[in-house]
Amino acid sequence: MEYRAYDAERDREAVHRIWYETGWLEPGKAEHEEAMDIFLGAGRALVADVGGEAECLAHTAPGSLRYLDEDLPFSCVTAVTTSRVARKQGLAKRLTAAAVAADAAEGALVSGLGMFEQGYYDMLGFGTGGYENWFSFDPARLTVKAKCRVPRRLAAADWAAVHRARLSRARGHGGCNLTPPEMTRAEMLAATNGFGLGYADGPGGELSHLMWCSAAKKEEGPYRINWLVYQTGEQFLELMALLRSLGDQVRLVRMREPQGIQLQDLIERPFQIHTLTEKSKFEHKVDAVAYWQMRVLDVPGCLARTRLAGEEIRFNLKLADPIAEHLSEGSAWRGVAGDYVVTLGPTSDAVRGSDKSLSTLAASVGAFTRMWLGARPATGLAVTDDLAGPPGLLEALDATLRLPEPKPDWEF
Repeated sequence: MEYRAYDAERDREAVHRIWYETGWLEPGKAEHEEAMDIFLGAGRALVADVGGEAECLAHTAPGSLRYLDEDLPFSCVTAVTTSRVARKQGLAKRLTAAAVAADAAEGALVSGLGMFEQGYYDMLGFGTGGYENWFSFDPARLTVKAKCRVPRRLAAADWAAVHRARLSRARGHGGCNLTPPEMTRAEMLAATNGFGLGYADGPGGELSHLMWCSAAKKEEGPYRINWLVYQTGEQFLELMALLRSLGDQVRLVRMREPQGIQLQDLIERPFQIHTLTEKSKFEHKVDAVAYWQMRVLDVPGCLARTRLAGEEIRFNLKLADPIAEHLSEGSAWRGVAGDYVVTLGPTSDAVRGSDKSLSTLAASVGAFTRMWLGARPATGLAVTDDLAGPPGLLEALDATLRLPEPKPDWEF
């Protein structure tokens, strides 16, 4: 496969056609084409040609991943699309592998993406994250006691200020930032009937907390809270009170449950209203789906930034990484397969080699990433994923890697 950097002047029409064919663009919405062009200008865009035209596109954007109290260099695979004439040729896999390898060679420690189906990106070493809860509810049924002030109206033209607020929001373990401001600008432009409401309580009048929404129908909804930005619990509650104030007109909103918050605590009689609305246009419900995946790109680099509260544990790690078979021979980065001696604890590290005195954990990079990130415990992964070791080692890993559930809090 021959691939190259995306050239807007040469490839714009071809990649627009790809997105129309895959349903990522809709006819008659010029603002969505504009959003796509802005999006492709932020980060790394690679294309593969068939018959002299771009027929496959992969895009990544730089950012950071919060691991406990550490921010790790992060690469996000934000788009992989193939045209109708280029399917089943392995282009998407190889182009994605090339983009991930290029970002890894430039210092990214972790890569993440949103999957279209379970299993496909496992072939590139990605492992599935935890479940995300999506609540659909009547905002009038929110029970928050907080009062909201008159908010500031936000539009797509406010993208720069909104992006700064997103980067400075409260982030927990697993929280991601995509640093190019154009990523926020493109998301705002692409939202159907998009609008925002927020407050400027930051130093110098900077935006401090806000919501960005899209609306299937402006009058009664459903509305979708695309993202919620806040720095404190008080700011979160004010946003919930603001959302409740829309309940005189809007009958349903859909939002992702924030990290550390149980939204059911704030909704009046959730079981009763679910029974009354079941299978209706405005059904109250909770959907849980695990749609994002991540993989480690540099084992020693990640573990050097890993500081755990549990007791120290040392073991051999025999790591498999399938991405190498999808990379060209000239790729500077070849994945992370190999043997390591790993230490996990208040100070962690990974050194190439093995120690005959230690127990051995054998794992795919995807399964190891899930364990290291805290998406699932070692004992569970040994049942359902490609991870194996002595029972005592698995139990010790469970005890040491007691981590908060990772939540990226950035859709990709």
